[in-house]
Amino acid sequence: MKLQPDHLDAQSILGYGPGWIGVVNQGVAEKIEHSVVIGSRGENFDWACSRFEDLTEAHFSRLVENRPELVIFGSGTRLRFPPPAFLRSLMAARIGVETMDTIAACRTYNILAGEGRKVLAALLMEAPEGATK
Repeated sequence: MKLQPDHLDAQSILGYGPGWIGVVNQGVAEKIEHSVVIGSRGENFDWACSRFEDLTEAHFSRLVENRPELVIFGSGTRLRFPPPAFLRSLMAARIGVETMDTIAACRTYNILAGEGRKVLAALLMEAPEGATK
């Protein structure tokens, strides 16, 4: 029995690998190799940070403007939680936050976006170990 629709209306993540994700929005595919925020309502903007240690409260505060139900934070190559103070603006706006590594965040985003949820994925893209930029 088939449980998913033939056509996903929301922006979706088609693939991922060390330091990149593939996104499709309205039939247009794009390979992204930097930290990014994508959303189920077509949001797609750079998230100016390349390391977990570079994150600030301002990175998360910017997400409130989009009024999602939920933010999925992809913390890079491994699971790391931001300080609670960084999430203050999201909590004040009653926006849920889930933290997981970036690959798990990609999978979870696709499921929730496919269900029609108002979700943002804030994805930290780190250079693969041993890579130089």
